Amino acid sequence: MIRVLVVEDDPVAAEAHRTYVERVAGFTVAAVVHSGAEALRFFERDTADLVLLDFYLPDTHGLAVCRALRAAGNPVDVIAVTSARDLAVVKAAVSVGIVQYLIKPFTFASLRDKLDRYAKFRDSFGETGEVGQSEVDRAFAALRSPVATALPKGMSGQTLDAVVSALREEPDGLSAGAAATATGVSRVTARRYLEYLADNGLARREPRYGQVGRPEVWYRAVT
Repeated sequence: MIRVLVVEDDPVAAEAHRTYVERVAGFTVAAVVHSGAEALRFFERDTADLVLLDFYLPDTHGLAVCRALRAAGNPVDVIAVTSARDLAVVKAAVSVGIVQYLIKPFTFASLRDKLDRYAKFRDSFGETGEVGQSEVDRAFAALRSPVATALPKGMSGQTLDAVVSALREEPDGLSAGAAATATGVSRVTARRYLEYLADNGLARREPRYGQVGRPEVWYRAVT
């Protein structure tokens, strides 16, 4: 079994990540912690094969956690699970040896793909102390997804990102109409994307009652 340490400050997101990991065959959660200091203390007394690491922690940045682990001689593999999209941050992640980078919000299928590829990466090497070029190429190829996780037919990643951004900017949630106004798409299109996010656990549906008629469904982002 591949032991995973989940590092996530938001309790709801941490529990979701724990549940996701436990659903993937061959993986088990060693512990769930909510800060960088807790993550480092975990490795003082225990071990893990992989860290699912949020970057925006209450006491430090995830990259600082990686650097501290490397300075301590800990070679544990890390998958970044973060909303950080800045190119400089992504480049820094590569420089500290992060093997995969998953941008929030994401679906279970997206995380499962990263974990499955990581497992293949680990299995690419034999037990010998040296490897040839073919083994190295095969190992690195295992980490790369040939194509992005497919969206349903007729949906685009650009529009999905716009809807997600609009939700994040409104902590009280959005209706389909409000999302349409914020993103410049039709109400029907906005509702389709919002329903997709809700079906994949990335948004919550909340019925809101007006003065007359049926309640209107609003959507709130799940971080």
